[in-house]
Amino acid sequence: MIDFSLSRRKAFIILLAVACITLLPFLGLTDFNTKGEPREAVVAFSILEQNNWILPSNNGGEIPYKPPFFHWLIALAGLLNGGVVNEYVSRLPSALALIGMCLGVFAFFSRRKQTGIALLTAVVTLTSFELYRAGMNCRVDMLLTALSVGAMILLYRWWEKGMKNLPWIAILMMSAATLTKGPVGIIIPCLATGIFMLLRGARFFPVFLKLGISAVLALIIPLAWYAAAYNRGGETFLKLVIEENFGRMTGTMTYESHVNPWYYNILTLLAGFLPWTIAAVTALFLVKWKNISFPLNKFKSQTWAKLMVRVRNTDPTTLFSLVCALTVFLFYCIPASKRSVYLMPMYPFTAYFMALLLVWMTKHKRATIRGLGDGIACVGILLFIALFLIRTGIITDSIFGHGRHAAQNSAMLHSLASAPALRTWFCALIPVATAIGWWAKIRNKYTGIYLPLSTGALVVSLYIAYGGAYQPAVLNAKSMKPMAAEILNTYPDAKNGIYEYIRIAEEATGNPVHYFELDFYMGDPVCNFKRERPDAGYLLIGEDDSESCLPLFEKEGYRFELLRSREPSQPRHTPSLYRFQKEKREKFKKNLEK
Repeated sequence: MIDFSLSRRKAFIILLAVACITLLPFLGLTDFNTKGEPREAVVAFSILEQNNWILPSNNGGEIPYKPPFFHWLIALAGLLNGGVVNEYVSRLPSALALIGMCLGVFAFFSRRKQTGIALLTAVVTLTSFELYRAGMNCRVDMLLTALSVGAMILLYRWWEKGMKNLPWIAILMMSAATLTKGPVGIIIPCLATGIFMLLRGARFFPVFLKLGISAVLALIIPLAWYAAAYNRGGETFLKLVIEENFGRMTGTMTYESHVNPWYYNILTLLAGFLPWTIAAVTALFLVKWKNISFPLNKFKSQTWAKLMVRVRNTDPTTLFSLVCALTVFLFYCIPASKRSVYLMPMYPFTAYFMALLLVWMTKHKRATIRGLGDGIACVGILLFIALFLIRTGIITDSIFGHGRHAAQNSAMLHSLASAPALRTWFCALIPVATAIGWWAKIRNKYTGIYLPLSTGALVVSLYIAYGGAYQPAVLNAKSMKPMAAEILNTYPDAKNGIYEYIRIAEEATGNPVHYFELDFYMGDPVCNFKRERPDAGYLLIGEDDSESCLPLFEKEGYRFELLRSREPSQPRHTPSLYRFQKEKREKFKKNLEK
């Protein structure tokens, strides 16, 4: 029996407060600095700009690559924000999805297991780096994960109650998941729950029929949107849907997308569960393997019927968690396209086993949990020392020398040195204060489940410092937001005539690349130069493309004036800005004759 004095209600309130404090204050501090976040945010922006909630276009005519539920939520949050879609609004659905999922996981396990185990499971879920990162990003994956996990939990409750009637809330969650990223939002919950039900002795055809009906009902709302979107997008939209949903699974896409080997999922799972992976790896060296016997002969002698009896006698919650985790993992081992975020629906169920492992280690090898806490506390203090040395000028950009990335690293260092003092110092000091409390009050005095929970508090303090002090300063130095403001301030007419040319995007057969950051921060004015062939305007083009392609455009009568080139401190993919004008046909012919 685990000694845990908090009631379910108090534990729920504490978890809610911790999750909100860890995520919500810091969502808008980091500018968009990758193509993924502004690609999703600009869809929500275009929904409000065009008042088109079915199939808006952006980046000069592109249609979204994902279904719209995530973008609808951002757009609704934008309406509440006075019609403005910014970084905070764009990331809010992901953060709320992570908070809601952690609370749902706690509620699920606390009704079937001890409250301490349920709280530790939720804390491990919240502080696993993959989920934390997804909860702070404007990407569809965290919302899909929360809806898929919620659907699986609700289908389990439906099974507990004898599968009477229909699981309407689970059906709605699967509908929303499908409207977030496609039919996988139905396949994963139904597949995992169906396997669990069969292992618990349910008959195949009743399970198949009831889950099949639920799946069909969950498709009704998404199909209504698909029909409306096809009515607007036609064959272009249909080809995109087929490629993104079926081509990705069967490996028949017209372009390679995140193609990785089979062991990639193992590596990303280990990395995504940091820092708790350290405890799991440590446990491998604590177990006395020579004292463990594997009765293979006895296992071989077991008949299938006897084996199934043993499975059915297993604790249902534990079996369900194992089945869900393995189903998600094995399912995403099938396609050639593999990404770390695909595995996120297995994290809450894997966190349950991680919580059991942490409790076991606390009971038998308490020093390992203390060591893990010491390591996390030391990381927070070392980061604070580094920040102090940077902001006091003891560490300067001379440490980067004159290498290829020296200018970019120097820009990050200067950004960290000039970040808002009050917020930066306050957030950076939290892990220091937590570390002092760990060594003074907790490390040698707390026992039982309070020890790994306190280690989780150390991780939370580190994430607060990361999200409030370190990440914004470092990543904002890589953002194109200042460049977008500079273009609009210096060349205000660019808003009505700015184009991009990216050769790799023109040659690619799918998933075109755009300057998503600039397009979002400028208000979605960027159009396609090759497709539009305008007579005058401004052109965004990369250094390599400008050398190889501008001479070809000049042969067509275009004349270019360089207005702004990439600065050394900016990422390599930052484009240059040109003003261009196309000569009239008669004048162009005379110039050719000369």
